[in-house]
Amino acid sequence: MRPHAVHAVIAVKSLDRAKSRLSDRLRPEHRARLVLAMLADTVTAAAATAQVVSVTVVTPDPTVADLARTLGATVHPEPHRDAIDPADPDGLNTALTDAASALRHRHGPIDLLALQADLPALRPEELSDMLATAPQDVRSIVVDHAGTGTAALLVRAATTVLDPRFGPDSARRHIAAGAVALGGEWPGLRLDVDTADDLDLAVDLGAGDTTRAVLCDIGWPGHVHEQVRHVC
Repeated sequence: MRPHAVHAVIAVKSLDRAKSRLSDRLRPEHRARLVLAMLADTVTAAAATAQVVSVTVVTPDPTVADLARTLGATVHPEPHRDAIDPADPDGLNTALTDAASALRHRHGPIDLLALQADLPALRPEELSDMLATAPQDVRSIVVDHAGTGTAALLVRAATTVLDPRFGPDSARRHIAAGAVALGGEWPGLRLDVDTADDLDLAVDLGAGDTTRAVLCDIGWPGHVHEQVRHVC
């Protein structure tokens, strides 16, 4: 195994629950396409990162699972609803924990990286730099561009559990649980997309090919469409 090898885990909800905060701008089928496109760009960037030796997508959605497999990712089934912690209503933290436990059962005491699924402007060099500079033997996070969420959670201490606390105000909750917030620039890594403004920022920064193509196809308005017209 290559030095400092990391196994990445990404959790994705069902497409019928996709990006509700964009519901005033996009129809449900367009939101679903956007989720798939952003996942494709996120997985592609992670898989192209030198230190990342595997990407696992945990999801209950068969369409998401099919896409993940075509991208070379491993698919892990979402835990049964009875196994989901009531304090984790979306089930994402339970899903990440279950997939992380399965990876360590399979591979031993490995380093783990939990990534958001909606990082369309992520660059492999950003992720590589983050992984190279993160301290050993601690849990580290990358706070998102809004300053309250968590774009990535890294566990290098092989005996330490992932303990994901994604959701509202997750950065504060991760730090309260002992995680260290990393200070690198990494704009694409920090830019998870929840709102229309986030999506505009991702395109300005340089969204991946799949996301740009979908935005062009669905006619995302304004200057964003002007910037992606070359893929139409």
